[in-house]
Amino acid sequence: MTANDRKFMIFTWGCQMNEDDSDQIANLFTQMGYARTDLQDEADVAVLVTCSVREKPEQKAKSKLGELRLLKEANPKMIIGICGCMAQKEGEALRKGRPYLDFVVGTANIFEIPEIVKQVEGERKLRTALSLPRTGSDSLVIPGRAERTDVALKSFVPVMYGCDNFCSYCVVPYVRGRERSRPMGDIVSEIRDLAGKGRREVTLLGQNVNSYGATLNEKVDFADLLKAVNDIEGIERIRFMTSHPKDLTDKMIETMRDLPKVCEHIHLAVQSGDDEVLHHMNRKYTHTHFRERVAALRAAVPDIAITTDLIAGFPGETEEQFENTMRLVEDCRFDAAYMFAYNVIPNTAAQKMEGHLENAVKNARLNRIIKLQNQITCEINDAQIGQVFEVLVECVSQKNQARVTGLTRQHKTVNFPGDESILGKLALVRATEGHLYGFVGKLVK
Repeated sequence: MTANDRKFMIFTWGCQMNEDDSDQIANLFTQMGYARTDLQDEADVAVLVTCSVREKPEQKAKSKLGELRLLKEANPKMIIGICGCMAQKEGEALRKGRPYLDFVVGTANIFEIPEIVKQVEGERKLRTALSLPRTGSDSLVIPGRAERTDVALKSFVPVMYGCDNFCSYCVVPYVRGRERSRPMGDIVSEIRDLAGKGRREVTLLGQNVNSYGATLNEKVDFADLLKAVNDIEGIERIRFMTSHPKDLTDKMIETMRDLPKVCEHIHLAVQSGDDEVLHHMNRKYTHTHFRERVAALRAAVPDIAITTDLIAGFPGETEEQFENTMRLVEDCRFDAAYMFAYNVIPNTAAQKMEGHLENAVKNARLNRIIKLQNQITCEINDAQIGQVFEVLVECVSQKNQARVTGLTRQHKTVNFPGDESILGKLALVRATEGHLYGFVGKLVK
């Protein structure tokens, strides 16, 4: 069987960076002559792109490995590989009890996959590539993008890799290495190419985009990058994530205000509303600083939507400290939030802290946050009924074929009557119903 007859399949868990990793891996297989399949039993190569931020995605990945084992028993030539953060964290230990696993590739070694697959085909023994950059000056290899033939409207574009913040609950610096920014010219060139292929929206990715440029020789920052992308013809919307509150400058806020293509949405992860907890998290800001940044954003961009991350039950968190978080949620009134109960991640500073709470306490606090935030989200969306939003129409609704679905500039979902004739277009839609996810609307003719 030649490469042209072979098929690959990719399974992805985790954040947008993992989604982009999957896209890069798919491009590599396409360049090798492989065809993509969505059917497990057709795959000659199966690759898992994994996450280690929480325990649940790790469990899902390991369960999927068990499913693939059964397929490999029926097709011994099948190649199974694992990449991403869990692969970086556990390395060759993943092979224990899994002799069917053929390769383990770390977060900085995706570009080696074609050669690794060839070696596995020839020698049928475990191959690993797990070297990790340790400084911001280490080389940054981005696999070349294959010619795209799909009709996608949007693309993720990494602008930096790794992280230097070392939040005490987070494993990212250990599995993705130290922070490294891509040269601005390379990013602009890639986005210009994407625009030429029909992309209308790009999301710039980084663990902390607000510190973009810190490792470059050229004196540029993220605001400068946004200005350069704003000038690219064909790109109509620019999004980015994630922003760290400690690095959100006035210049950055003013740039969001002034650039017409930058969408009115920011994900600004607060995690906790208590200063002592924030200190133990190593977040390097206070709740007062966070509140001031939120106020500055809303003063500059009045219709901005602000979303956040919240952790309930961090080690040592008292009831009073938790109430400080509830108070911050009430005061800041986020449009939405990703909310989690703290869970232990091995090899992080928080794992070694005293005062770990019982699951019942953590879950009870999480449920209280969810209830409060969902109420606020619904109140905000209900208050916007009657407003007209610009919507990039992406697809026909899966639940109602007579409706189409898209996102507002504030990153809220809108479902409204329509057909395939308006897919890919910008439409003006009046919100007629508010929901937790966003709106039901009506096309404004």
